[in-house]
Amino acid sequence: MVGFELGADDYVTKPFRRLRELVSGSGRCSGAPAPAGLWSAARGRCGPIRVDVDAHRAFVDGVEVQLTPLEFRLLATFMARLGRVQSREQLLEDVWEMSSELETRTVDTHVKRLREKLGSGRDLLETVRGVGYRLVEPNERG
Repeated sequence: MVGFELGADDYVTKPFRRLRELVSGSGRCSGAPAPAGLWSAARGRCGPIRVDVDAHRAFVDGVEVQLTPLEFRLLATFMARLGRVQSREQLLEDVWEMSSELETRTVDTHVKRLREKLGSGRDLLETVRGVGYRLVEPNERG
């Protein structure tokens, strides 16, 4: 699980039994974008946060923020679903493309890192206790 917390998309355990197993696992580690429908719905701006999905860039208060591919996918997911609560399990399935039966602490770790990089926009990424997370507009903060 440490690998996922550090940003890995997948892993193959050794010894692998077949070359096909190794090759099929390696394709998922390419940093390929999330499903097209997910990002195409992403809004461009939320308070001080702006995301340019086509250019794969994120900005806070007009300054570009360096995000890992997973952090960018996570932010784009929140932008696409602005105001709606996303459970940890749903985020694992949609952002990591992993079974929601896996440990959800990896989501918490990535949200924490994303918040640190969002500066003045960090408080817009809310924790909904016992449920998950949501990104809200500044005037909708509860």
